[in-house]
Amino acid sequence: MLPPAEPAPHFCREALRPVTLTATALVLLAATPLAAQDAADTVGTVVDPQGEPGTALPAQPTVDTAEDADALLTVPDPNVGLDAPPAPTGDDGVNAAGNREIAFESDIIEYGADSQQVTASGNVVLRSGDRSLRADSVTWNQQTGVITASGRVRFVDENGNQLFSERIELTDEFEAGAMENLLLALRQGGRLAANRGMRESDGTVSLEDAAYSGCSVVTPAGCPRDPSWRITAQRVVYNPDDRRIEFSGAFLELFGARILPLPGLTIRTDGGAVSGFLVPDLRFSESNGVEVSGSYYLRFADNRDLTLTTHIYTDAAPMVAGQWRHLTDSGAYQITGYATHSQRISTLTGVSNSAEEFRGYIFANGKFQIAPDWSVTGSIRRTTDRTFLRRYDLSRDDRLRSTVELERVGKNTYFSLAGWATQTLRLDQPQGEVPLALPVLDARWRPEDQILGGQLELQANTLAITRDMGQDTQRALARAQWDLRRVTGLGQVVTLTGMLRGDVYHSDENYLTSTASYRGNLGWEYRGVALGALDVQWPFVGEAFGGTQVFTPRVQFVATPPIKNLAIPNEDARAIDLEDSNLFALNRFPGYDRVEDGARVTYGFDWALRIPDWELKTNVGQSYRLDSDRDILPVGTGLSERFSDFVGRTEVRYKDFLKFTHRFRLDKDNLAIRRNEIDATVGSRRTYAEIGYVRLDRDITQVEDLQDREELRGAVRVAFANYWSVFGSGVFNLTNREEDPTLSSDGFDPIRTRLGIAYQDDCLELGVTWRRDYITSGDAERGDTFQFYFSLRNLGFR
Repeated sequence: MLPPAEPAPHFCREALRPVTLTATALVLLAATPLAAQDAADTVGTVVDPQGEPGTALPAQPTVDTAEDADALLTVPDPNVGLDAPPAPTGDDGVNAAGNREIAFESDIIEYGADSQQVTASGNVVLRSGDRSLRADSVTWNQQTGVITASGRVRFVDENGNQLFSERIELTDEFEAGAMENLLLALRQGGRLAANRGMRESDGTVSLEDAAYSGCSVVTPAGCPRDPSWRITAQRVVYNPDDRRIEFSGAFLELFGARILPLPGLTIRTDGGAVSGFLVPDLRFSESNGVEVSGSYYLRFADNRDLTLTTHIYTDAAPMVAGQWRHLTDSGAYQITGYATHSQRISTLTGVSNSAEEFRGYIFANGKFQIAPDWSVTGSIRRTTDRTFLRRYDLSRDDRLRSTVELERVGKNTYFSLAGWATQTLRLDQPQGEVPLALPVLDARWRPEDQILGGQLELQANTLAITRDMGQDTQRALARAQWDLRRVTGLGQVVTLTGMLRGDVYHSDENYLTSTASYRGNLGWEYRGVALGALDVQWPFVGEAFGGTQVFTPRVQFVATPPIKNLAIPNEDARAIDLEDSNLFALNRFPGYDRVEDGARVTYGFDWALRIPDWELKTNVGQSYRLDSDRDILPVGTGLSERFSDFVGRTEVRYKDFLKFTHRFRLDKDNLAIRRNEIDATVGSRRTYAEIGYVRLDRDITQVEDLQDREELRGAVRVAFANYWSVFGSGVFNLTNREEDPTLSSDGFDPIRTRLGIAYQDDCLELGVTWRRDYITSGDAERGDTFQFYFSLRNLGFR
């Protein structure tokens, strides 16, 4: 038995006029037929005749006209009287006297004096508080107080759950009882269908021979469809207070095939999780062979849970994992760990160690708001060796960073005290050369009152970097920056900036830094920095091509006295490269250790066009230096001569279907492409193609941070048959020996490729993926990896 689709929206097409009247036990309202609405608009009250022994209403004819309805509604009430005002009714449908009121509407109503039954038919609607019922026919037995509804019945309870059935019994307190051939559509999601059922007075629903599914049983067009998965059970109990469904004798069926028994299954209808086993994963890889992983989820409370996982391999020792998550009153944190006992590849010799040893990885992070303005954020990422994460396909990072930060964010102030520790996973880099940054302090203050019409910002910053096998550096600086921004009468946006800064540095073991321009002088060094800048933008707006265009020329002048840059160690300003993002920056070096001195003029323009469904943005610029003696700017960065290279960026968008971005840098002398970067996406959410390409041809050989490279990335997904899709992706190294002499590549070297097929609907996701890695890293061997995944979204299995 499959959960049936909800009945066609028959009732939604009816024009109903709700009216609520009072009675001792039950109020019935016979709605005036639609054809007679203009002739008669009077309604009355039918009451319970059992107020006095022996009192009975005479037999009444079928109500077919407004006159018949008026005749019926004039029967005297032996208890209340027609002129008695209705008692106030609460949201639960109970009036001040403690009696439940039920508003009633129908096209036809009949009364049998002998049987003491009131029968309503034709678009029958009953309402009481937050509950309602609609049916083709409703019969009320005045002796037993039982209300029986039949024919396309829909009952909505106070929790918003909808119950569809062919026949249902209710008490005179409007509580549903026995049901047949029913469907229960839960407000939080999911549907229960059964041959028989019973709804208790507390709202608990007990079903026999039932089926549950969290999937939609209709297509977006409203056509019926079979759910992709369901759970069948001998008995099902739904508790609305706990929002839980408990199954007895349950089995999981996938596309109609029974595949897995689920003893003791309990799920939540609100999307919350409950303790239990999760769906296992299946994978095959060159490094570990066949892998089967299974997890057990423990929910201790709504704010605490634990997931325990076991990984079994055919070619490696088993591995265990766990994840603890906790949401506290002041913040949240999580701890994830992996552990095994196996051999590993030596990072020095590349040979497998004969003895097995402990291997693992821990990742923990969290954030706590200790006061309205103060917070503490931290993370820990550590592993026992450099190949563990890739060997077990947990991460492809080449470094792990652990951080801690105390932060205060005020209205006009900012304070941060932080530290970083990094673990390198590169096989050719000694850990001793990796820096430890502690402490890192940054404090800023902006006075509320303007000074000379501009905004002042004061900053203090310190940094201490230590290495076991390298240069140590300590730095402290203080900065004051003033910005004045005005819009002229002609629409020009003018920004005037002034900045003063003082730096103090100390370093030792400088000779251990291989790049001479990064070392600085041994011992203490001091320097002062002054900067002045004028920036003018002039936007012009007009119509073009049926849309609106904005053309904004921009010119900037920046002047800085000579600075002894090379005497200062360079720790945070190494990777300089002229781009569209830093063309108009006051200092085009990243970080603080290098400051671009001298005087320069930067010029360019932005142009944007917006027409229906389309958006186009582009910018181009260049800078001119008034002097050419800039030893700190390496040749090839685009900034080393008086005229810089040309840089720009172009973006094109068409609705949500097309997005194209192109970034470039052109040589100022011959317009050779020094940077060519393309990112494009075309298609819908289910069928799309992506491509990414980057080529850096800077001809830089003496600086390790600025090597040339060329790379291609691509991905495609094609959807078919409503819920199926095939997909693929790849990353390819196109760098040749001319661009990087250290490579053995011939210009096309695959790094990683992937292919797969998947099924995905509103509640089920499954598929198989093949991935090939072309690079061996320690005991993370190159080769093929196959992964099978399965997820029941609305069942809490993922």
